[in-house]
Amino acid sequence: MVFSDLLFLFEFLAAFALCYLVAGLIDRNGAKLIHSGDGTHTLHQSFRGRNLITVIFSLIFYAWGEPVYVFLMIFCVFINYLCGIAIDTSQKSRKLGLVLGIIFNLAVLATFKYLGFFAGILSDIGLKVSVPTLALPIGISFYTFQSMSYLIDVYRKDSPPQKRFMDLLFYISMFPQLIAGPIVRYGTIAEEISNRKVTWDDFAEGSYRFLIGLGKKVIIANQISTVADYFLAANPETFSTAGSWIGLLAFTFQIYYDFSGYSDMAIGLGRCLGFHFNENFNHPYISTSITEFWRRWHISLGSFFRDYLYIPLGGNRRHQALNILIVWFLTGMWHGASWNFIIWGLYFGLIVMIEKYTILKIYDKIPKIFLHLYSIFLFTLGWGIFYFDDLGKMKTLFESLFGHAGAASDFTAVSALTNNFWLWIAALVFAMPVRKLFANFKGIWYVRAVIGAAILILSVALLVGATNNPFLYFRF
Repeated sequence: MVFSDLLFLFEFLAAFALCYLVAGLIDRNGAKLIHSGDGTHTLHQSFRGRNLITVIFSLIFYAWGEPVYVFLMIFCVFINYLCGIAIDTSQKSRKLGLVLGIIFNLAVLATFKYLGFFAGILSDIGLKVSVPTLALPIGISFYTFQSMSYLIDVYRKDSPPQKRFMDLLFYISMFPQLIAGPIVRYGTIAEEISNRKVTWDDFAEGSYRFLIGLGKKVIIANQISTVADYFLAANPETFSTAGSWIGLLAFTFQIYYDFSGYSDMAIGLGRCLGFHFNENFNHPYISTSITEFWRRWHISLGSFFRDYLYIPLGGNRRHQALNILIVWFLTGMWHGASWNFIIWGLYFGLIVMIEKYTILKIYDKIPKIFLHLYSIFLFTLGWGIFYFDDLGKMKTLFESLFGHAGAASDFTAVSALTNNFWLWIAALVFAMPVRKLFANFKGIWYVRAVIGAAILILSVALLVGATNNPFLYFRF
């Protein structure tokens, strides 16, 4: 089940909302009046009913496509729950609990995501190794990282351990961010799990954010993906240089609107439930360096590697260049068990490392337009590496991009621009921070209501009859 699906929009969400409201009434009826020492009184209500409903619907949401692997996720949460308790039990067990928990999470991730890849490498070099074919559990890269974030935050005493297994299962399995992030750090919502408040402003803001994400996915990403797939999914040898660039630019827009759309929808749903997830995208395509680009793109993953790997390795203090390459090698590996992701990670790692010693030292002296064009060129080429797990097709694409094609342009390439003119304009405009133009508009809620309704109507119209519209990051 995906967010951009009529079943989710009109059946799953409606059933969840009804059950959640009923659970809220039960929670409020069981509220207790707490008397403090200074004579004040505080009405404390439990969230156990609402959390239980969220867990049940989250497990249904996850099991909809993979009923078997929902048990794997529950088992992983249980092991992390025990490790968290061990970390908090005594000084002697703290490090052991952390180490065992990290090893377990990495072992699960490696088994399902990388075992076949490494077995294939050993087989290719002549060793007789059977290559297992394990289906990749949806969202495993995200929920294992969140599990490790929980253990590390508890070990560092940044957050208290979860004493209730159900609350930890709630944190890991919460359907708004379970499948494709953002990677919600435990410390971000630890307090809100058992003590949160939802105002009408929260609900309105969350609903609007969800609809913006829906529009990004259905109206822009899904539509422009047809252009990208036409030029890239087929044999790149058959297209002109212009066609190859158009296909790559289409994918550049597709992956942004697809992934940032999902993040918007997740953040919006979380806000409707009283959770304040951190931002995951900040208009990365306006960047003027690759370093800035990665501060704006998939922020939750970048901050995870920064805080839990880069800084512990020494950060900027020692072995900076090596630390950067290690982080980017693992960033590439995180995205998938394929050589193109490793190349992609090292490609950006090298650029970021080189920028540290060159461009960033004279950054203020270079006209911004040149920096912006330089960044667009490099991150667009990066998406060409990201797209192809077939290295032969990747090589053909890059040869075509730089003139080694049958023709410089052709009718198909021109048609892809002219027939989708307004789609290209929308993709370009909304990649910029246009929402800031409405920040101080007093009647903004009227505008948002109209925009939200228009997005919903148009998205539903486009989804009727649509056969498949999965999010790209589901496979990571």
